[in-house]
Amino acid sequence: MGIQLKEDNGMKSVLKIKPPVWFWLIAVAALVWNGMGLMAFIDQMQMTTDDFAKLPKFDQQMYNTTPIWVTIAFGAAVIFGVLGSLAMLVRKDWASNFFLISLLAVLVQMTHMFFFSGFFQEKGWDMAMMPVAIVVVAVLLWSYAVTAVARHWIY
Repeated sequence: MGIQLKEDNGMKSVLKIKPPVWFWLIAVAALVWNGMGLMAFIDQMQMTTDDFAKLPKFDQQMYNTTPIWVTIAFGAAVIFGVLGSLAMLVRKDWASNFFLISLLAVLVQMTHMFFFSGFFQEKGWDMAMMPVAIVVVAVLLWSYAVTAVARHWIY
């Protein structure tokens, strides 16, 4: 592992440690994961009336009754997730802040889904795997970014 002490704007020294290979693998995987989430958000926002009509009645009801703040939380979660992933790839410490915002937005979105939407009462709790995975991945990415800052892999 390479350790370097570099001047940052001539004001302070910054410890820079070369991250391990798996750092890059996780950062790329994070970008793919959050990119898929962003595509799902874009697809939802661009859904045509024909596409909407093809949905099961309960799904149509879900879309029609979802509060705007849940949709905003969904958008914020994926946008800040992508930004956090990109920040990791360019080794910037603000990745942890972006992932924290993404995590908080995920928690807002999933709180609605788990407790207020009636989704699981209609679809069954076996459908909880993906929403739980989304929360777990958001926690892990934020935690990983915080660790990367502490280990000086990102600065």
